[in-house]
Amino acid sequence: MTSFQPSQIIEQFKNFIHDSCATCETEMDKYSSLHKGIIKMYFGARRVEIDYKQQLIKAEIPMAPHQYTTVNFECQDLDRFLSSCLKNDKRSLNFYQSSLNYYNHTPKALSQVA
Repeated sequence: MTSFQPSQIIEQFKNFIHDSCATCETEMDKYSSLHKGIIKMYFGARRVEIDYKQQLIKAEIPMAPHQYTTVNFECQDLDRFLSSCLKNDKRSLNFYQSSLNYYNHTPKALSQVA
């Protein structure tokens, strides 16, 4: 369990998103599942696909219980879009903290917090 405040976790995760988007052209496979996971979590989506070269996202999002529709949209600034998808609920915060741990992303700003 973490002793960091939710705002600190979100800020650190935004920094991580920025870093992952900056390298996604060269390390697409490394961060693709993270990016898809953020979209799945925010929208309750399934079957998310990201075409980094064409800047397109395709996802099945829920319309009603057990009913999904496919949406396609252009995303010219993936970093900004993914950062806007962050939530401050317990489940999301646990996902962000787990992702930071999984990718061994060093929390620069958080390491200075007592």
